[in-house]
Amino acid sequence: MTKLFVVPTPIGNLNDITLRSLEVLKQVDYIFCEDTRRTKILLDHYDIKNKKLISYFAPKEEKKIPQLLEILKNYNAALVVDAGMPLISDPGYKLVKACLENNIQIEVLPGPSAFLTALIGSGLPTDKFLFLGFLPKKGLENYFSKIKELEVTIVFYESPKRLLKTLEIIKKIFGNCQVVIAREISKIYEEYLRGNINEIIEKLENKKLKGEITIIVRA
Repeated sequence: MTKLFVVPTPIGNLNDITLRSLEVLKQVDYIFCEDTRRTKILLDHYDIKNKKLISYFAPKEEKKIPQLLEILKNYNAALVVDAGMPLISDPGYKLVKACLENNIQIEVLPGPSAFLTALIGSGLPTDKFLFLGFLPKKGLENYFSKIKELEVTIVFYESPKRLLKTLEIIKKIFGNCQVVIAREISKIYEEYLRGNINEIIEKLENKKLKGEITIIVRA
């Protein structure tokens, strides 16, 4: 029986990949990729050759699924994204659901995820947390108001362009709460900014951040 392997990839440093992940990538016939060019960089780094790469990305997931299911009738395949764990704020859920509905086996490999790494490095409580992924583009005040009373650490992704505006809204709803900004996790320019939200906003008014950003807030 064929199988779809869900394979996490490094979120920055290419050495952050497990031996098991490399073993699976070497063994499967097909690799379903968010961006075939990004995946090829990883494969070339580990001298993994002769793999058939198929693009699978949002928002065209549903159109691709029939083709991928047809492949999985006869071949093992791996599902990867550009960085981190598939399905976590990345494509994959619809394919996994379709595989299970069609009696195709799924095997999920453990591996890196930016939000978990940032949460652990934040220094804020980790016993209870709420991961929000990417925030909606509108209605943030109402969005945060609904979760204000939860005694949890909140974790989410944000773009550099919206960072200050989002922090101002958080300050309005939660007051001068504790905030950590984690940037470029596992990459050369990895950085953590820690403090209360007034301090963080003051720092960022004179410093423009670039790259992938995770925000951790203690409500």
